[in-house]
Amino acid sequence: MPNGSTNESNSPHLILVGLPGSGKSTIGRRVARRLARPFIDFDSEIERREGKSIAQIFSEVGEPGFRELELALTRELAKTGGMVLAPGGGWTTIPGAAALLHPPARMIYLRVKAEVAIGRILRGRRIRPLLQTANPLDTLKTLLAEREAGYLEADHVIDVEVVKSQQLIATIARLALP
Repeated sequence: MPNGSTNESNSPHLILVGLPGSGKSTIGRRVARRLARPFIDFDSEIERREGKSIAQIFSEVGEPGFRELELALTRELAKTGGMVLAPGGGWTTIPGAAALLHPPARMIYLRVKAEVAIGRILRGRRIRPLLQTANPLDTLKTLLAEREAGYLEADHVIDVEVVKSQQLIATIARLALP
Protein backbone atom coordinates (compact mmCIF):
# COMPACT_ATOMS: atom_id res chain seq x y z
CA MET A 1 0.00 0.00 0.00
CA PRO A 2 1.40 3.47 -0.84
CA ASN A 3 2.47 5.60 2.11
CA GLY A 4 -0.39 7.67 3.48
CA SER A 5 -3.07 5.55 1.85
CA THR A 6 -6.18 4.36 3.59
CA ASN A 7 -8.62 1.52 3.18
CA GLU A 8 -11.16 3.32 5.37
CA SER A 9 -12.36 5.75 2.75
CA ASN A 10 -15.13 4.66 0.42
CA SER A 11 -15.02 7.91 -1.51
CA PRO A 12 -13.66 7.67 -5.04
CA HIS A 13 -10.16 8.78 -5.93
CA LEU A 14 -9.63 12.14 -7.60
CA ILE A 15 -7.23 11.77 -10.55
CA LEU A 16 -5.44 14.73 -12.13
CA VAL A 17 -4.23 14.08 -15.68
CA GLY A 18 -2.41 16.22 -18.19
CA LEU A 19 0.94 17.01 -19.73
CA PRO A 20 4.10 17.27 -17.69
CA GLY A 21 4.14 20.88 -16.52
CA SER A 22 0.34 21.11 -16.19
CA GLY A 23 0.55 21.30 -12.40
CA LYS A 24 -0.69 17.82 -11.47
CA SER A 25 1.77 17.37 -8.60
CA THR A 26 1.78 20.93 -7.28
CA ILE A 27 -1.97 21.42 -7.46
CA GLY A 28 -2.65 17.82 -6.41
CA ARG A 29 -0.76 18.25 -3.13
CA ARG A 30 -2.67 21.42 -2.34
CA VAL A 31 -6.05 19.92 -3.23
CA ALA A 32 -5.27 16.85 -1.10
CA ARG A 33 -4.40 19.08 1.85
CA ARG A 34 -7.61 21.07 1.40
CA LEU A 35 -9.69 17.88 1.24
CA ALA A 36 -7.69 16.18 4.04
CA ARG A 37 -6.93 13.27 1.72
CA PRO A 38 -3.72 11.36 1.04
CA PHE A 39 -1.83 12.41 -2.10
CA ILE A 40 0.08 10.06 -4.39
CA ASP A 41 2.38 11.40 -7.09
CA PHE A 42 3.03 8.33 -9.25
CA ASP A 43 6.56 9.38 -10.25
CA SER A 44 7.60 10.02 -6.64
CA GLU A 45 6.00 6.80 -5.41
CA ILE A 46 7.68 4.74 -8.13
CA GLU A 47 11.04 6.38 -7.40
CA ARG A 48 10.59 5.59 -3.70
CA ARG A 49 9.67 1.97 -4.35
CA GLU A 50 12.38 1.34 -6.91
CA GLY A 51 15.07 3.31 -5.10
CA LYS A 52 15.93 4.99 -8.41
CA SER A 53 15.12 8.18 -10.26
CA ILE A 54 12.67 8.14 -13.15
CA ALA A 55 15.62 8.85 -15.46
CA GLN A 56 17.43 5.75 -14.13
CA ILE A 57 14.32 3.63 -14.54
CA PHE A 58 13.88 4.83 -18.14
CA SER A 59 17.57 4.16 -18.79
CA GLU A 60 17.33 0.61 -17.46
CA VAL A 61 13.90 -0.59 -18.64
CA GLY A 62 12.75 2.08 -21.09
CA GLU A 63 9.33 3.61 -21.34
CA PRO A 64 7.54 0.21 -21.55
CA GLY A 65 9.10 -0.91 -18.26
CA PHE A 66 8.17 2.36 -16.60
CA ARG A 67 4.58 2.08 -17.84
CA GLU A 68 4.43 -1.42 -16.30
CA LEU A 69 5.37 0.10 -12.94
CA GLU A 70 2.62 2.71 -13.36
CA LEU A 71 0.12 -0.02 -14.20
CA ALA A 72 1.13 -2.08 -11.14
CA LEU A 73 0.65 0.98 -8.92
CA THR A 74 -2.72 1.65 -10.55
CA ARG A 75 -3.85 -1.93 -9.86
CA GLU A 76 -2.91 -1.47 -6.22
CA LEU A 77 -4.73 1.85 -5.96
CA ALA A 78 -7.86 0.28 -7.47
CA LYS A 79 -8.28 -1.54 -4.13
CA THR A 80 -8.44 1.73 -2.19
CA GLY A 81 -10.26 5.03 -2.39
CA GLY A 82 -10.29 8.59 -1.21
CA MET A 83 -6.91 9.78 -2.49
CA VAL A 84 -5.80 12.53 -4.82
CA LEU A 85 -3.68 10.93 -7.55
CA ALA A 86 -1.22 12.51 -9.96
CA PRO A 87 -0.15 9.88 -12.49
CA GLY A 88 2.53 10.58 -15.06
CA GLY A 89 1.62 12.42 -18.24
CA GLY A 90 1.59 9.20 -20.28
CA TRP A 91 -0.54 7.19 -17.86
CA THR A 92 -3.68 7.57 -20.00
CA THR A 93 -1.87 5.80 -22.86
CA ILE A 94 -1.50 2.57 -20.86
CA PRO A 95 -4.23 0.23 -22.12
CA GLY A 96 -6.77 -0.36 -19.37
CA ALA A 97 -5.04 1.75 -16.69
CA ALA A 98 -7.63 4.50 -16.41
CA ALA A 99 -10.46 1.94 -16.54
CA LEU A 100 -9.09 0.34 -13.36
CA LEU A 101 -9.98 3.52 -11.44
CA HIS A 102 -12.40 5.55 -13.56
CA PRO A 103 -15.24 5.32 -12.83
CA PRO A 104 -15.84 5.55 -9.87
CA ALA A 105 -12.83 7.88 -9.57
CA ARG A 106 -13.29 11.41 -10.80
CA MET A 107 -10.77 12.41 -13.42
CA ILE A 108 -9.85 16.02 -14.12
CA TYR A 109 -7.76 17.10 -17.10
CA LEU A 110 -5.50 20.04 -16.31
CA ARG A 111 -5.21 21.42 -19.83
CA VAL A 112 -2.22 23.58 -20.71
CA LYS A 113 -0.60 24.57 -24.00
CA ALA A 114 2.70 22.85 -24.74
CA GLU A 115 4.45 26.24 -24.87
CA VAL A 116 3.35 27.06 -21.31
CA ALA A 117 4.11 23.56 -20.02
CA ILE A 118 7.65 23.56 -21.44
CA GLY A 119 8.36 26.90 -19.78
CA ARG A 120 7.28 25.47 -16.43
CA ILE A 121 9.32 22.31 -16.97
CA LEU A 122 12.47 24.20 -17.92
CA ARG A 123 12.14 26.30 -14.74
CA GLY A 124 11.89 23.10 -12.71
CA ARG A 125 14.71 21.08 -11.24
CA ARG A 126 14.61 18.13 -13.62
CA ILE A 127 13.72 17.41 -17.23
CA ARG A 128 11.59 14.35 -17.89
CA PRO A 129 13.35 11.56 -19.82
CA LEU A 130 10.99 11.78 -22.80
CA LEU A 131 11.79 15.50 -23.16
CA GLN A 132 15.56 15.13 -23.26
CA THR A 133 15.61 15.78 -26.98
CA ALA A 134 17.07 18.39 -29.32
CA ASN A 135 13.72 20.20 -29.34
CA PRO A 136 11.72 19.50 -26.16
CA LEU A 137 8.87 21.82 -27.22
CA ASP A 138 8.27 19.89 -30.44
CA THR A 139 8.47 16.65 -28.45
CA LEU A 140 5.90 17.94 -25.95
CA LYS A 141 3.59 19.01 -28.80
CA THR A 142 3.83 15.49 -30.24
CA LEU A 143 3.13 13.95 -26.83
CA LEU A 144 0.08 16.20 -26.43
CA ALA A 145 -1.25 15.14 -29.83
CA GLU A 146 -0.78 11.47 -28.88
CA ARG A 147 -2.24 11.77 -25.38
CA GLU A 148 -5.02 14.33 -25.60
CA ALA A 149 -7.75 11.83 -26.52
CA GLY A 150 -7.03 10.00 -23.25
CA TYR A 151 -6.97 13.25 -21.29
CA LEU A 152 -10.32 14.26 -22.76
CA GLU A 153 -11.92 11.14 -21.27
CA ALA A 154 -11.81 13.05 -17.99
CA ASP A 155 -15.01 14.08 -16.25
CA HIS A 156 -13.90 17.71 -16.26
CA VAL A 157 -11.44 19.81 -18.25
CA ILE A 158 -9.88 22.87 -16.66
CA ASP A 159 -7.74 25.29 -18.67
CA VAL A 160 -5.11 25.91 -16.01
CA GLU A 161 -3.48 28.82 -17.81
CA VAL A 162 -6.49 31.05 -17.29
CA VAL A 163 -7.25 30.23 -13.65
CA LYS A 164 -5.35 31.50 -10.60
CA SER A 165 -3.99 28.67 -8.45
CA GLN A 166 -6.24 29.33 -5.44
CA GLN A 167 -9.31 29.36 -7.67
CA LEU A 168 -8.06 26.19 -9.40
CA ILE A 169 -7.64 24.41 -6.06
CA ALA A 170 -11.11 25.48 -4.89
CA THR A 171 -12.69 24.37 -8.18
CA ILE A 172 -11.01 20.95 -8.11
CA ALA A 173 -11.91 20.46 -4.44
CA ARG A 174 -15.56 21.22 -5.28
CA LEU A 175 -15.49 18.74 -8.17
CA ALA A 176 -14.23 16.06 -5.79
CA LEU A 177 -17.29 16.30 -3.58
CA PRO A 178 -20.24 13.97 -4.16
